[in-house]
Amino acid sequence: MNLRDRQILLLAVPSIVSNITVPLLGMIDVAIVGHMGSPVYIGAVAVGSMIFNLVYWLFGFLRMGTSGMTAQAYGRRDLLEVARTLVRSALVALSIALLLIVFQVPLRWLMFWLIGPTADVIPFATTYFGIVIWGAPASLGLFSLMGWYIGMQNTRIPMFVSIMQNVVNIVASLLLVYGLGMKIEGVAFGTVIAQYAGLLVAVGLLAKYYWRVIRGRWNRMGGQWRVAAFYKTNRDIFLRTLCLVTVNLYFTAAGARSGAVVLSVNTVLLQLYLLFSYFMDGFAYAGEAMSGRFYGAQNRQAFDETLRHLFGWMTVVTVSYTLLYIAGGTQIVSLLTDEPQVRALAREYIWWAWLIPAAGAVAFIWDGVFVGLTATRGMLVSTFVSMLTFFAVYWLAMDTLGNHGLWLAQVVYLAMRGIVQTFWYKRYLTHNIIST
Repeated sequence: MNLRDRQILLLAVPSIVSNITVPLLGMIDVAIVGHMGSPVYIGAVAVGSMIFNLVYWLFGFLRMGTSGMTAQAYGRRDLLEVARTLVRSALVALSIALLLIVFQVPLRWLMFWLIGPTADVIPFATTYFGIVIWGAPASLGLFSLMGWYIGMQNTRIPMFVSIMQNVVNIVASLLLVYGLGMKIEGVAFGTVIAQYAGLLVAVGLLAKYYWRVIRGRWNRMGGQWRVAAFYKTNRDIFLRTLCLVTVNLYFTAAGARSGAVVLSVNTVLLQLYLLFSYFMDGFAYAGEAMSGRFYGAQNRQAFDETLRHLFGWMTVVTVSYTLLYIAGGTQIVSLLTDEPQVRALAREYIWWAWLIPAAGAVAFIWDGVFVGLTATRGMLVSTFVSMLTFFAVYWLAMDTLGNHGLWLAQVVYLAMRGIVQTFWYKRYLTHNIIST
């Protein structure tokens, strides 16, 4: 196996394993509350989880920005900037977390207004939110640490922390709910305990393996935190995320307007996209680490080799998933739901799932490369143009194609992101940013 392939897989595989643990945790939480004797508990956890997923997603720049900046400094062998980037990102994460805690009440009102939970779910969702919000410093701090580790070409520690967090969450929730007789509070406290356990382990591993990087340069950091520059660099990623959230929320809302069965079909088919994204995100993380490193080192040959091999792996994964969905897509849907109406209608839409891997794959790789280059403006422009395309296509197709028009808009949106990023790279990046 080629050296670049080995480097990519060493970074991608641990990230893929980390991603796969995410749905497992959600399933365990649902299973725990699903045996509490009332469906409102399931609704409360679903609403609470959705709120924090949306909120934390908006601050994903803490991970992505830290990853790209760290990888570039690592490639330049500028260990002082490596250390500064970590502390700078951690300070920003802490400040955002404190703001979330201080303004938790208006934040909760806003999110309840957006999601619209039923009256019987609101009290339990309020309880869940009021507890889990105190885990914000740990969650956002982990964003910074995970991004820093990826930038340091280390995805094994994030994998270990992710798996450990899930285990702690499951054990703590089970003990609190079934051992101490707690209800929704037990699941919420289990989540917070896992978040801080993950932070402590991540910091402990930092001290064990990277303390020399930090300690030897602590006194030389001075006041040069450049926090304002960090915000400026990551502003584009934040705005890009707003565009992504807008499209995802509208896709769900548009499906809901077509009725419960159509909404269920759309939700189930989106799980096929998520399964694909778990693998492609791993290669995107590898792209962040390696492209940032080689750009920082100004090693054009290694950068170009990495790019070619990343797109090679993208092709392998895309073809594999497409064939899997063509051969077994309906069987996967049957595993996800036993509702006859949903299964029957899903057969009419399953071919959209066949198109999703090919439509979305290119954007995953470019996202990773652009993060490594800290070329955040290109990420914002591509997502904004794609969002406008999504709404234009749906507006033109919704009357004649209905929910098929919604899926057409989604597939075009995914493809357009990759198309615009390809143009942006060839027009603005390949000659202007990577100059050696």
